[in-house]
Amino acid sequence: MMSQAWSAFLLLIVANLAMADDQPNVLILLADDLRPDAIAGLGNPDVRTPNLDRLVEDGTTYARAYCMGSNSGAVCAPSRAMLLSGKDRFHLPQDFLVPWGDTTGQPVPPLLPEEFRKAGWRTFATGKWHQRRNHFQRCFDDGDAIFFGGMGPHTGLKVHAFDPTGEYPRSAAQPMSSFSSTGFADAAIDFIEKQSVDPQPFFAWVSFTAPHDPRTPPRKIRENINDADLTLPPNILPEHPFDNGELRIRDEELEAWPRTPEALRRHLGDYYGMIEQLDTQVGRILKALDESGKADNTIVVFLADHGLGMGSHGLLGKQNLYEHSAGAPVIISGKGFAAGERTSQLIYLHDLVPLLYRRAGVAPPDNLHARNPDQRVRDALVLNYRNIQRALVEERWKLIAYPRPEAEITLVQLFDLQADPHEMRNLAEDDPKRAMAMLAELRSRMTELDDSLTLPETMVAANQERR
Repeated sequence: MMSQAWSAFLLLIVANLAMADDQPNVLILLADDLRPDAIAGLGNPDVRTPNLDRLVEDGTTYARAYCMGSNSGAVCAPSRAMLLSGKDRFHLPQDFLVPWGDTTGQPVPPLLPEEFRKAGWRTFATGKWHQRRNHFQRCFDDGDAIFFGGMGPHTGLKVHAFDPTGEYPRSAAQPMSSFSSTGFADAAIDFIEKQSVDPQPFFAWVSFTAPHDPRTPPRKIRENINDADLTLPPNILPEHPFDNGELRIRDEELEAWPRTPEALRRHLGDYYGMIEQLDTQVGRILKALDESGKADNTIVVFLADHGLGMGSHGLLGKQNLYEHSAGAPVIISGKGFAAGERTSQLIYLHDLVPLLYRRAGVAPPDNLHARNPDQRVRDALVLNYRNIQRALVEERWKLIAYPRPEAEITLVQLFDLQADPHEMRNLAEDDPKRAMAMLAELRSRMTELDDSLTLPETMVAANQERR
């Protein structure tokens, strides 16, 4: 006859397993500087990404996802700050948006992993953490191969083991013995394997430094890419046709002007090599998740913090508001996400925060600026870059504004994204009425966001791109 103690133990196991079924695991796979069109399964035949293609087939792709913007050239820092908090950059403290900036003493709002941790999830992180160490300490109760910084080499990158004290002295960082993406995948796989016998749900934040430069893919991968075979995007230019306010930043100085097709194909070859190596590591993590028995109850989110120029519009970096740089891939698979679906609804990356809270059954903190795409559809987005660029993105139309307060004018570009998805034809002179109306709408929405930048009312069409 079964003892009362043994019966109670079995009931506890059953209760824990039921809790795990009701509370899905969450696996975040975050790439750095990945264009929304740099995945084979999303239409790029020049890059080999079989594992990401599997996610596209198994999950839902948010094809119109955008990084809201940045207050500095290091766009990844504010992007991740918004993604962690569900708040827009105009309502976050400066030292959270730019970790090397002055400490303001303003409180940092509740963070996504932190709230999952409070709700009973075991939280883990590996890879890049672009916020402060004390913010990391708030969020995670486990981790390994942790990189505190914005960028670094992909071989010998100095990382930390998990420090329960949260101090992480610089002297404790040790160089990785493997390529960066491989080392981060190793740490994630080790964590997932340990969870296979643990009924507690987990939240894992796996933040790669690839394909951010320096773009140095492993030699065996790079040797299999023939630069001459690569297709240049149709909006490739030797240089940007006018001053967008940020043409001489570090990212843009990675290649001389004018950009040549040969040089840009070399950059693309390096870029695709980094992405292919990253894809292999994503595959290893997904395989470990399958083998753990937890895949059916795990929400997998693959995304990037923003895109990259890579020669489009004559730009290499992400310090602009064109689709290739402000856009980012977002693919989510798991229970409740339709396989093979592609949605064109407009979302900010930080709109994923309330989406994940709701799908996991975690009570969201108050005063989120994000909108859950399941519940509220956005009719337009406002994008921003420092105090030199603003954009209004609608379902079909897009206006980019470049204020010139010293000249009391605003340069504008108007694009029909339906007919011209690569933003190659500025229609501001052809349709000034629409451009003026969108500029007025942009001003109104900026006021709603507490964006203090003034756009002069005199509108001038920016130079047409010459070919």
